[in-house]
Amino acid sequence: MRSSSTFTLRGALALGADRDPVHPLGGTGWLLGWALICSVIALALWQFGPAGYHSGFLTLNTLSALLPSSLWQWLTVLGDERVALTLGLLLSYRHPRVFWTLICAALVAIAYSRGLKPLIDASRPPAVLAAGSFEVIGDAHRSQSFPSGHSVTAGVFCGVLAYYSQRSSLRLSLLVLATLAGLSRVAVGVHWPVDVMAGLAGGGVAALAGAAMARRSLWGIYDEGVHLAFVVLAGFAAIGLLFDDGGYAAAAHLLRLLGCGALIIATLQYLIWPLRRRLFEH
Repeated sequence: MRSSSTFTLRGALALGADRDPVHPLGGTGWLLGWALICSVIALALWQFGPAGYHSGFLTLNTLSALLPSSLWQWLTVLGDERVALTLGLLLSYRHPRVFWTLICAALVAIAYSRGLKPLIDASRPPAVLAAGSFEVIGDAHRSQSFPSGHSVTAGVFCGVLAYYSQRSSLRLSLLVLATLAGLSRVAVGVHWPVDVMAGLAGGGVAALAGAAMARRSLWGIYDEGVHLAFVVLAGFAAIGLLFDDGGYAAAAHLLRLLGCGALIIATLQYLIWPLRRRLFEH
């Protein structure tokens, strides 16, 4: 680590790294169990469902219409990569180990999701089913269905937090939230349930891989330059939320609030407070 830093992050990073456990008890078991359940459901739907790869979609899509579309839009934006980075920005200063794990897990998740999507290039519901036979909310995407990228992202973010959590109730809540975010992709009409389950399973495995990578690459936690580079990246993601709702208008105000809040807090933590301390030191 460098001997000095413009932002005097050394103390904050060391404190955060000490606060977060390196090997959380039970974290691996929770994520492996959840990923296994999602994988089994995906395989069962694909191989034994009455409609094969498309099994379960019309039932879940119809049932989801009983709840407000705004709820599904709020849930589905949790799988937006920009939202995950922005939420990570809120954690970065106090929990640099968690933030770095999110970054490492994201790299694995990107390879999984974006590698399989063009390779398999499965058609989405709007390209297969007749218009008007199911509910579509937002943009009607038609290609590269498997796996669900939003589900992968939700699985990564909630999976990493569940991995580091110390309470079983919180771990369960986070994994349920990730599952609901994944199922929202069926509710908005752009993914098959198999896509969602495969995405959640991949996200859970990516979260575990990210934790292993973070343990072996401590420079991502203690090197201020690396840390700040990813903080800036997350800041750009937060700015993006101010101008683009991802096609889900009901979530636009929530996204702008999240983006503004994260940028304000990050500015205080990384600029205002360190500069103030430096002034008082002199």
